[in-house]
Amino acid sequence: MSVSLGGILALGAGYLAMVFLCALAVERGWVPPRLIRHPGVYSLSLGVYASAWAVYGSVELASRIGYGYLAYYLGVSGAFLLVPVMLVPIQRLARTYQLASLADLFAFRFRSRWVGTLITLITLLAILPLLALQLKTFGDAIHRLTGAGSPIMLALILCLPIALLAIMFGARHSHLPVRHDTLLAAIAVESLVKLAAMLALGGVALYGVFDGPNDLQQWLTGPGLDLQARVARLETGQWRTLLMLFFAAAFLMPHMFHMTFTETPSRRALLQTGWSFPLYLLLMALPVPLILWAAQRLGIDTSASGAAYLAFDISTSPWVDGLAFIAGLAAASGTLIIVALALAGMVLNHLVLVAHPPGNRPNLYRWLLWLRRGLIVAVILGAWLFYRTVGIKHDLADLGLTAFVGIAQCLPGLLAILYWPGANRKGMVCGLVAGSTLWLLGLWLPLVADYSPLVLVPPGLDWLRDEPPWYAVTLIALYANILIFILVSLVTRTSEGERAAAEACSVDAVIRPKRLPLTARTGEDFKPLLAEALGSEVAEREVESALAALNLSSRDGRPYALRRLRDRIQANLSGLMGPSVAQDIVDRFLPYQSRSQATDDIHFVESRLEAYRSRFTGLARELDGLRRHHRRTLARLPIGLCIFDDDGELLMWNEALSRLSAVDGESIIGSHRDDLPAPWAELLARMHDEPHAYLYKQAVALASELRYLTLHKAVLDPEEGDRGAVVILVEDHSELKWLEDELLHSERLASIGRLAAGVAHEIGNPITGISSLVQNLRYDTEDPQVLESAEQIQQLTQRVSRIVGSLVGFAHGGRHVQGTRFVPVELRRLSDEALHLIRLARSGEDIIYDNFCPPGLKVMGDAQRLLQVLINLIGNARDASAPGSRVTLDASAREEWVLLSVTDEGHGIDESIRDRLFEPFTTTKPPGEGTGLGLPLVYSILREHHGDIQISSPPPDQTFGTRITLWLPRTLQDDSNADEPDSDR
Repeated sequence: MSVSLGGILALGAGYLAMVFLCALAVERGWVPPRLIRHPGVYSLSLGVYASAWAVYGSVELASRIGYGYLAYYLGVSGAFLLVPVMLVPIQRLARTYQLASLADLFAFRFRSRWVGTLITLITLLAILPLLALQLKTFGDAIHRLTGAGSPIMLALILCLPIALLAIMFGARHSHLPVRHDTLLAAIAVESLVKLAAMLALGGVALYGVFDGPNDLQQWLTGPGLDLQARVARLETGQWRTLLMLFFAAAFLMPHMFHMTFTETPSRRALLQTGWSFPLYLLLMALPVPLILWAAQRLGIDTSASGAAYLAFDISTSPWVDGLAFIAGLAAASGTLIIVALALAGMVLNHLVLVAHPPGNRPNLYRWLLWLRRGLIVAVILGAWLFYRTVGIKHDLADLGLTAFVGIAQCLPGLLAILYWPGANRKGMVCGLVAGSTLWLLGLWLPLVADYSPLVLVPPGLDWLRDEPPWYAVTLIALYANILIFILVSLVTRTSEGERAAAEACSVDAVIRPKRLPLTARTGEDFKPLLAEALGSEVAEREVESALAALNLSSRDGRPYALRRLRDRIQANLSGLMGPSVAQDIVDRFLPYQSRSQATDDIHFVESRLEAYRSRFTGLARELDGLRRHHRRTLARLPIGLCIFDDDGELLMWNEALSRLSAVDGESIIGSHRDDLPAPWAELLARMHDEPHAYLYKQAVALASELRYLTLHKAVLDPEEGDRGAVVILVEDHSELKWLEDELLHSERLASIGRLAAGVAHEIGNPITGISSLVQNLRYDTEDPQVLESAEQIQQLTQRVSRIVGSLVGFAHGGRHVQGTRFVPVELRRLSDEALHLIRLARSGEDIIYDNFCPPGLKVMGDAQRLLQVLINLIGNARDASAPGSRVTLDASAREEWVLLSVTDEGHGIDESIRDRLFEPFTTTKPPGEGTGLGLPLVYSILREHHGDIQISSPPPDQTFGTRITLWLPRTLQDDSNADEPDSDR
């Protein structure tokens, strides 16, 4: 006894205070989050598996069976080498459905609250010996070092601060699946401490007792050889069975399930543990034989009951004793904290809440939190009571093996969850009860009642009677468990709920929820419905939390969105109360509408496939590639496409239709056809009800613009149990419709031109006759009044002749013959004639026209086509002008060019279309009033005349209006009497 009781308690208190300070530093943000969430920290936190068994029990086991102690490390390492095929699928389920324990997982898969209760009870019975093992090491180590006090009371003293740590850093949230970064960091620190302590003890043994590796090798081949030969060797069957037990413990023990699946930061971090965690265990295992050999070198009896504590005997230094104590305390305290947290959640969800549902009570979150805290204390005190009454009588190996054999009874059920969709609840319960009963009779009850193990050996396996009890019980219990599980599952029926859960749990399955409508119409309706079960405050908080997580609005009434919201609420409640209670609440208060047949939710299946596509291999990868190709083809078709289920729910809304409708497809997927925004609800409903397969050029107002849409429909009949669908294609034929209207308008204009030519011809003959008669009248009379009247009639007939000539010329002026010879054209006459024809239209009579073109200014060109240019420009200016405003024509000469401008005082031209004015069908006029072909025609005629056009809106000398300036080639010689225009005009 080299250490005082006060000193060792101070050392223990100092260590726990250090752990507390580490957790506090993380809690206060003194440690960078990037470091805390590093995969290496998570790998270290899994070191909670290395409990007091790894420090003391492994030494005891090594003294009994030699290298067989490695099974404890190799079994769990083998489990983590299978991370992608075993642990990642379980992590996916735990994350998706917020399953915080093994009982949650079984209750979810087999759709029964009583299954969760059964798993919780078996886990409690199995874990009590392991917890007693941790406390036994506390008491025995302190008693061995100090020789003072009772080991039982010494263990109780350390239980209290451990329970406080578990509450402070593990029970601060109502939801179990919330990651506890502080606790994770604290457990990682403990793992580092016990690893460092064990390696230091190994160093003491190697260099303190031995003089290094050479001395150790000489001893092993000399005096130590006989000692090693006396150690019993495990038979092959026993070795494999131990590997299987520790393999199962890697994910069945409550503390390992909690750390592996609830606290994992990411899938990447879990995959990294496939090599980092086995490396950690290898380092933990290395010092064990060194400690054993050092004790044998010193002549210590390693076969005695105290073989577990040989680390205290290899040196008389108090520092070495302190290292051995700290290693055991770090291992045991971490295990106690995590087991207490995990078991408290299991007991709360599957025992307390099943027996006493929460109901509509005030402060539900606070009530659940204090219940969980009380259960943490109860678990630790229950473990101490089990140690006080049972554990103190048995060695570490017996306690540990009893726990591992008991928890292994859940292994067949877990494997069935992942790999056997045909397994059902009855088969699993029957097999588990049979296996657990054999385990209780063979190992657990003999541990408690201190009588010989009752091993029920079936006929034909009599050789097992001579085997160690743990080995015989393990084989018989697991064989009975598996056999009964398979037989009962094969002969009994699997419920629909179990089949759906089995599909969700299968390793390669893609979750396929059913498309069913809910009784609630919007997310807001969920709150009063859930308030009946949870209270208004809790119901509102849970609904708002689920809406925020899904980025949905409470007013969203899409059936697809409501199904996702319901699933999210159920998952959140599962984290709060367990999957069984959560499912009961959701099924009762958020029910689906009864319907004869439900189909797969295709859109959700698509989203799940996208999430899983990086994990597909082989044929599945090729099929998924084909699916994505077809999906992309439909999504990116240049024609709008939408698909409706036969009950009117929208399944697809492709990109072209999103652009056309200005409605994002993701925001309306899952909506009912009648709930789509206007005008699509009415239009698509009419198309759906249309007996024909198309609707041609339907006028639809989209974004304040009239568009013409053609719809085609294809009805997909049901096949192989799937329901039918309706596919609708939407084509935008607006430009085609406008082009057809323009062609019709052009044809009308051509008809008017031909009519004008005919009318002009018919009018010309009478007018010629009138002119001739008037001329004759002037020679037949001398009466001044008659002569004056004759002169007026002659002038009027000449005016009519000019008008008729202009109409005939305009009717034939649109036909341009290639190679037409340009001639000098006087702009003044051309502009007067254009104004004259504009006035004939009898529209815009309240517009004032000013013609400032100087006489005699000529250009080279085709008079009729230039007349068409002026009429187009003056007509546009007239249409843009308000009543009483002016339209001004002006012209000036500049070297080899003549500048002809048309200026109005209208509203001007918007900048957004100014650069596109000369493109066909670009117009600023309302639909039906402009074709958008006038300016392109003007531009074409000017290019034929080797001219150009310039637009200013507004002009530099005005604050509004538009000025269009034409640049035309000037004739070589103007009339000699023409005034030279001012070039700056």
